Amino acid sequence: MKKLFGLTIGGLQNKIINLVLFFMIAIVVASSVLTIFKAIELNKTVKDAREQQTASIESISKLTMNTVLNQTASSSIAQQAQINDALFSNVKTDVLILQELAERTFAQKDELADAPYSLPDASLEGSYCAQVLTEEGVDYKSSKLLGTAAHMSDMMISMCKNSDYMYNCYIGLSDGTFYMVDPDPQTKYDENGKPKPIAVRQRPWYTNAAESGHLSFSGVMRDTYNNAFCVTCSAPVIVDGTLYGVVAIDVFLTSMEQYVEQSNSSSGFMCIINDKGQVIFAPKNNGVFYADTEENAEDLRESNDPVLATFITQALSARTNIQLIEIRGKEYYFTGAPMETVGWTVISVVSKDAVDSPTNSMLDEYEKINDEASQSYNDSNKRMNRITIISILVIMIVGALAAKFTAGRIVRPIESMTEEIDIGAKTGKLFEMKPIYETNDEIEVLAQSFADLSQKTKDYIERITQITKEKERIGTELELARKIQSDMLPNLYPAFPDREEFDIYATMHPAKEVGGDFYDFFLIDDDHLGIVMADVSGKGIPAALFMMMSKILINNFAMAGGSPAKVLEQTNAVICQNNEEEMFVTVWFGVLEISTGKITAANAGHEYPIVKKPDGEFEIFKDKHGFVIGGMDGMKYKEYEFTLEKGGVLYLYTDGIPEATDSNDELFGTGRLIETMNSHFNGKVNVVDLLDTIKSSVDEFVGDADQFDDMTMLGLTLNP
Repeated sequence: MKKLFGLTIGGLQNKIINLVLFFMIAIVVASSVLTIFKAIELNKTVKDAREQQTASIESISKLTMNTVLNQTASSSIAQQAQINDALFSNVKTDVLILQELAERTFAQKDELADAPYSLPDASLEGSYCAQVLTEEGVDYKSSKLLGTAAHMSDMMISMCKNSDYMYNCYIGLSDGTFYMVDPDPQTKYDENGKPKPIAVRQRPWYTNAAESGHLSFSGVMRDTYNNAFCVTCSAPVIVDGTLYGVVAIDVFLTSMEQYVEQSNSSSGFMCIINDKGQVIFAPKNNGVFYADTEENAEDLRESNDPVLATFITQALSARTNIQLIEIRGKEYYFTGAPMETVGWTVISVVSKDAVDSPTNSMLDEYEKINDEASQSYNDSNKRMNRITIISILVIMIVGALAAKFTAGRIVRPIESMTEEIDIGAKTGKLFEMKPIYETNDEIEVLAQSFADLSQKTKDYIERITQITKEKERIGTELELARKIQSDMLPNLYPAFPDREEFDIYATMHPAKEVGGDFYDFFLIDDDHLGIVMADVSGKGIPAALFMMMSKILINNFAMAGGSPAKVLEQTNAVICQNNEEEMFVTVWFGVLEISTGKITAANAGHEYPIVKKPDGEFEIFKDKHGFVIGGMDGMKYKEYEFTLEKGGVLYLYTDGIPEATDSNDELFGTGRLIETMNSHFNGKVNVVDLLDTIKSSVDEFVGDADQFDDMTMLGLTLNP
């Protein structure tokens, strides 16, 4: 053994040092291997999380974009369809007015002296004026119809001047003459200064109306004089079976054509399909559809693509949801909204690539952020490894311990993190920060990110769950309220199957889920039937509660033997005692003596009843009105009597019937109500048919306008 620098070479000290050095190297190597392995595991965990987050972002983003597209595209084309349909509907109304004017005028043909008329006067260019044109070879001076048609000139000029959309109107007469109002008399002359002939009786607008015998719309065609695209609405003028001519108005489609052309963009466009399934307007070079004339255009309902054919068929009849259709190897989102008046539809076409573009951009940005984070992590890890190696070389023991400590510090958080993620994936348990993850490095940042994402996901699910439960609770309560209200009213018919002396039937259609109107009928004794029709102020749940209280009070006081006036007075007294909300109810209450038909009634501010005698018509019975129930305490009410004869009818209703309003804010009115009843019913009346007919008439009048008030009716007839 030799000594070198105080160290015995080959001795026990050397062996111990060699053994320590061996273990140090083994520990360093083992720690290095373990660190590398755990780093691989960390990269795998980050990669898996990255892929999951990417898939989640892609799924949610596409769902969001599709939802937004469905709402915005559907809303946009529905609005455009409504605007266009309103135009055609208005034109239809004006043509019917012209038709009625013409038929009335020609009905007096023999009594009217010929009104003056003339050829187009070029000096009147720019002003609405009446002008005469003819077919080739027809002498307008010998016409026996123009003088009568000229009586319509003032009305036709006025309609054009006062309309936002009517550029012209005219009547083509059966003798080949043509009487027209527009502001362009100069266009009626050719280059030689002669009036241009027009083949009146060969034009589609004339032949369609004349052959069908009713109002019709032509297809899209070029105007005779200005060559602009238009659709003509026309109607025949028939008096005593004789066709005198056809009235018509041109609907110029310039704005529609421009709107369609302007809709073209890199993401999509809009187009118009007519009732024959043909594309009549589409932007140029849109890559999907080509607009052509009706004679040459393809009927898309018969397309070789069954998906496209089915979609076009559906879009012509009803508003559609977003549908993905592949055309020429490229996918598009389609949605459509019909124009009911002419049977056309507006189609929106959006490229799927354009819809997916924001999602792809988001994913690219997310990928970029992840790459930068990964690069930052890798750079940091490399620096840490260099520092560790240098520390091991300088101080072997300290370096070995530091390497082991560092390896353990890296491995344990990753193992715990992986385990927590696996448990969360299986059980839904939240990923939470623990002291083990507080490493002040990328592991802590990664753990905090997982914890934040897990908490946000939980909060989002809880919010969605709470909102869904609340909506379901409100819907359930409203449905229960509607069911309770419906059950409170008589709703089984025939109401008194063992009583053949009378028939009674009533209906209620609330404006909301529950309403404030109510009706009631009940036998007070074998010969007296109580009848109630009432309307509570307001709508919804408050009105429904007030309605139930009022109904119970009226029924109780009536069954106690009170007269109609007394019943209303007692009901008013009770309601006024606790009416802090200041609600009120109008009531008509009557008692029918079944054996005689005598009705004793009192009216607390309600609509007049309508009565029909057996051989007469329906008429309003203007009874004595009192103040509304709940309006003022201490009110007195007057009774009155009248007799309902055998075969007679009593009709009661709330103001929701006469005050039903169409889209033009016009009321249905009691006059139209009486006219409807008398036009459909003579002699014996079935009260079920009576109420159904009135409801159908009101619905037809209102059309697409919203119902703003409850509609309640009751009909009673005494059987002979």
